Amino acid sequence: MVDLFCDRQFPTTLSIKCNLEYMENNNLNNLSTLLQAARFSTGKATPTGAAIYDSSHWGKILVSDRDRLRFLHNQSTADFEKRQAGEGCDTVFVTSTARTIDLATGLILDDEVLLIVSPNRRKYLFDWLDKYIFFADRVKVKDVTDSLASFTLMGAESAAILERLGCLKLTERSQYSHELYQLEGIEVRIAIGTELGLPGYRLIVDRANAPALQQALANLGAVTVDEDAWECLRIAQGRPKPDAELTEDYNPLEVGLWDTISFSKGCYIGQETIARLNTYKGVKQYLWGIKLSGSVAVGTTITLGDEKVGVLTSCSEIDGEVRGLGYIRSKAGGVGLKVMVGDVEGEVIDLPFVRHEYPA
Repeated sequence: MVDLFCDRQFPTTLSIKCNLEYMENNNLNNLSTLLQAARFSTGKATPTGAAIYDSSHWGKILVSDRDRLRFLHNQSTADFEKRQAGEGCDTVFVTSTARTIDLATGLILDDEVLLIVSPNRRKYLFDWLDKYIFFADRVKVKDVTDSLASFTLMGAESAAILERLGCLKLTERSQYSHELYQLEGIEVRIAIGTELGLPGYRLIVDRANAPALQQALANLGAVTVDEDAWECLRIAQGRPKPDAELTEDYNPLEVGLWDTISFSKGCYIGQETIARLNTYKGVKQYLWGIKLSGSVAVGTTITLGDEKVGVLTSCSEIDGEVRGLGYIRSKAGGVGLKVMVGDVEGEVIDLPFVRHEYPA
């Protein structure tokens, strides 16, 4: 059994620091509106404003040994060497030409780093990391996906639910920070924030205890989100997905993942290309949300007048409202731009999860 619970101290407080401005950008007044619009596996909206998504199929790779932080520092866009145990960050793995492989989260443990990666990048990234471990490196990687379950608890009431399970008096705490807790006698590592940028928490637990934890959360009103609902939420928020928005056609600056990139650290795979694009302001296309008048097939061309300006990468429908994600040439415009996606009218909208401003 993988022991992510080696620091056997159980704090009595947990907190969350959330920025709710994302709702204004997405024309949604509050999280309850978004949750109620999505399709839940129970067929009903959540009365508590809290929902739970079973993310156990997301890949989990444990990186250990003396050089673990330096190794990840050199293999991805985030600055791992300045991170301390109990902290975390999002990071992007890119090719040598800065094309995107995956957006991952790293949680820094006492003697290990737990990488949470997209489900369809689990084996690819494990093999990719293993390939870059050289003879002198003191680094080990282990796929622990089958040993650990994980859940995303999101919504305005998620903190209250955790309080009722024993995490008392939640106070402010930084994004990605994580601690070990006991909930109903179950050892759970709780990290601040969610994969979608929504207010909430990630809960990591041994597989054997997953059913009991999920039931405890459901008993307090958290409604289960199925994969269709999660995809609707993902597109509404603008989280990029491998084989859709994250491919060898795009770099992380085009995606809008500026906050995952350190421009002050040393060399890493893809660093030269990313630095050049930033220095010379060379980003030629951006990922945007698109409000559509009807459903459209992924891969459909986006046009402005007679000119091709982009391509649709994802599309979903929520109670008759169709939202999409797509890349559009930077010179064509941004929020408010009226476009055609095939034969369907569309309007470019902002995405809460990404941003498109060069750093000052």
